[in-house]
Amino acid sequence: MKKITFIGAGSAGFTVGLVKDLATFPAFHDATICLMDINAYRLGKITECVERIKREMEVDFTIESTLSREEALTGADAVIVTVFNGDIDIWQHEIIIPKKYGVDINIGDTRSVAGIFRALRNIPLMVDICRDMERICPNAFMLNYTNPMAMLCRAMQTYTSVDVTGLCHSVQGTSRMLAEWAGVDYADVKYTCAGINHMAFFTELTCKGQDLYPILREKIREPEYYNKEKVRNEIFKTFGYYVTESSGHNSEYTPWFRKRPDLIRKFCSPEGANWNPGEYAFSLNLRRDPGRFDNRWKYWMETPLVKERGHEYATNILNARLGDGTPFEFNANIPNHGSIENLPPECCVEIPVIATKDGYERRFQGRLPAGPAALVSLTAQIEDLTVEAWHEKSKALVYQAVSLDPLCSAVLSLEEVRDMCDELFAINAEFLGDYR
Repeated sequence: MKKITFIGAGSAGFTVGLVKDLATFPAFHDATICLMDINAYRLGKITECVERIKREMEVDFTIESTLSREEALTGADAVIVTVFNGDIDIWQHEIIIPKKYGVDINIGDTRSVAGIFRALRNIPLMVDICRDMERICPNAFMLNYTNPMAMLCRAMQTYTSVDVTGLCHSVQGTSRMLAEWAGVDYADVKYTCAGINHMAFFTELTCKGQDLYPILREKIREPEYYNKEKVRNEIFKTFGYYVTESSGHNSEYTPWFRKRPDLIRKFCSPEGANWNPGEYAFSLNLRRDPGRFDNRWKYWMETPLVKERGHEYATNILNARLGDGTPFEFNANIPNHGSIENLPPECCVEIPVIATKDGYERRFQGRLPAGPAALVSLTAQIEDLTVEAWHEKSKALVYQAVSLDPLCSAVLSLEEVRDMCDELFAINAEFLGDYR
């Protein structure tokens, strides 16, 4: 009987969906599902959802629910992490303070100045979880869903011995979107996608041997398709390969789309897209709604349960490593170790791997095309610099990382970068400790 532990189980969108998916694998019908969170109310409600899944999926899960991380990790074979250190009252300032300096952040959970400070807040928590795993369940592996993905994984993979990979939706989501745009059956699509999290590029994209890129180049000439992903379509037009993750995210990873109000109006408009310049304010108010979680819980408890397996990677990986051993290919966030030859050798890359009983077998060895490689390499080096800044508790290295960020460097002087960072250090003092 295997024990699967969820740290941050109150992140219900992940927990409920992944537990339901686990129930579709015969190898886990008698598994122990351990739910851990620091919020007792949310934990209790999510436990009710998991109990409903057990009943309706007719499996023999043993369900544990605890506020103790030590108890949750005891006997664990795999640990799924979905945590957020600081919550909205801190996160909001990583949007508001840069905005005061002219840096217009859209989402702020992965890169640019907001992503860097989110990493500095979350790395200590993630490393603490790994230290507990080293002591309590040293043979367990971690699947991380927490952002900023690459920087958190880089820190854990560098400074702990835990077997960690990070999981994201962007590769499977984008590949499905492009298949739909090209008018082909997704089951017939083959691709190679490599780079770093949220900035991986589809270097090959075919259907039954046919290159889909010529079709997509024609498609994005049509307003219906161009307006769906303006930022990513512009990157595609210039660099020749399609990038993973949404236009909303990529607009703040690059220097071209958010440095002037006219560019924001032109490329970051709400036409047909899932984001717009006002999304942050909307999201902030939505997250502050005291009834939001209860409304979602009611939906999960009362809506008919969809028993088919979803598209998340995690449970297929668990089945490959702990279940019936069926190999599973996916894009993992792991140390480069030379897999992408023209990226920093130890950065955290997102490349194709196959999960097996023995771990992860790398499926990519080579170079990114020169243009995407230059864009990705700078970002990867900024991420490495941020992790080093955390390890050294160095303000100077944080200043350097933010100064090199493409969006901040397009807008701010070096003096303004330092002033902005100092305000963010003050707001985050409770979580960061003493940076020198």
